[in-house]
Amino acid sequence: MRAVAMNVFGIGIDVVEVGRIASSIGEFGDRFVSKIFTASERQYCEQRARPELHFAARFAAKEAVAKALGTGIGKELGWLDMEIIRGENGEPSLLMTGAGKEFCERHQITEIKISLTHAKEYAAANAVALVSTKNIA
Repeated sequence: MRAVAMNVFGIGIDVVEVGRIASSIGEFGDRFVSKIFTASERQYCEQRARPELHFAARFAAKEAVAKALGTGIGKELGWLDMEIIRGENGEPSLLMTGAGKEFCERHQITEIKISLTHAKEYAAANAVALVSTKNIA
């Protein structure tokens, strides 16, 4: 097994009021949800007992990733360029596509670790963008 040395490109954190996301969903409906979340994310969240908690955590994760990359949401990184997916054990991970993937390739970012959490009123996430430096035998 080979170990890989990593350097930190950037870190990000975000906290979201669950009520704010619930209000946006209530007011703007699918127009809001489809602008921010991929079809897979929407399907996952909508199957939960309290979808707003899961939407809020994913919103926070995307904001945290934008902060870790130093781009914000805009030309170099769009909402739909990031997808929060679940691993075999339910752990969250990030799939980058489009402009976000291109940004990561340009800056040699090989991995972005994320962590999500939520409670009754708040959701939070953090992200660490990593650059591979070399393989260690």
